[in-house]
Amino acid sequence: MSADSAWKLSAFAPKAEVQAALLAHDEIEEWDFDLVISGREIVEDRPLEWVLEGWYPRKPGAPQKRAFAGLFDGKAPKIEVEKLPAEDWVTLSQQGTPPISAGRFYVHTPDFPPADDAINFAIPASQAFGTGQHETTAGCLEMLSAMKASGAHYRAIADIGTGTGLLGFAAMKLWPGAEVTASDIDPVCAGVVEDNARLNAMPWGSGRGAMTMVIAQGMDDPLLQARGPYDLLIANILAGPLVELAPDFAASVPPTGSVLLAGLLAGGQERAVRRAYRQAGFRLAARLQRGDWAILWLRRRHAR
Repeated sequence: MSADSAWKLSAFAPKAEVQAALLAHDEIEEWDFDLVISGREIVEDRPLEWVLEGWYPRKPGAPQKRAFAGLFDGKAPKIEVEKLPAEDWVTLSQQGTPPISAGRFYVHTPDFPPADDAINFAIPASQAFGTGQHETTAGCLEMLSAMKASGAHYRAIADIGTGTGLLGFAAMKLWPGAEVTASDIDPVCAGVVEDNARLNAMPWGSGRGAMTMVIAQGMDDPLLQARGPYDLLIANILAGPLVELAPDFAASVPPTGSVLLAGLLAGGQERAVRRAYRQAGFRLAARLQRGDWAILWLRRRHAR
């Protein structure tokens, strides 16, 4: 979110209602993508009290307020609208965040020193998501570590919706000979990922053992398609797009290849995602849960 983003909508509601609103948002195809939606608990010691928040680059009018309120099934709670100082809110929200340990990895901002006996990544606060703080990103790092420990080996890897590049970098560390292709729908991520690759001395380019980056929606990019098929495809995005992309992911992953999926809430979202990938020819290899979020390792079945 850019420095011109200066308005926020908030609706305070029980956890179940906010999670249902997030699920409803995932299922809306014609959403105004300038209105960015997020949900969270308000304070750690009251986990059932949540807030649904929306950020908009202009003063929200009646259409935005109606869309925001419409995410709630039935009577929406009171919606508060406030003007914020013109700041980069993604960057500010990540500054001063403590390091996290997940699997073999230790992720920290440059303000903190690296850890001994871990694979370290320094990921600055930036305009892209994926510093490891969110439970889905940390869960993916943990699952990648478990996949490596199980003996899995990959030579062609895609990180779809890469954000900061962190998950692609983690896969490169675990499988150093792999050719890694990262993609994101947000053009801001291209510079962020390249800067993070330089900061962490990650090889950059088109050959084996290096990462390259494309801006693309889903698998819709000639380079992304040409560099496939991928024996590991990582996608930490949202449940709705994961369901929609199941056939495209299946076409990009060979038999016995793997997908690592995150960004879905345990419960209804997870059931919908698992159903879509079962129909696309995948079976569950492993699952873990961090907080309310499910992380799924699926393998594509052998061709009959």
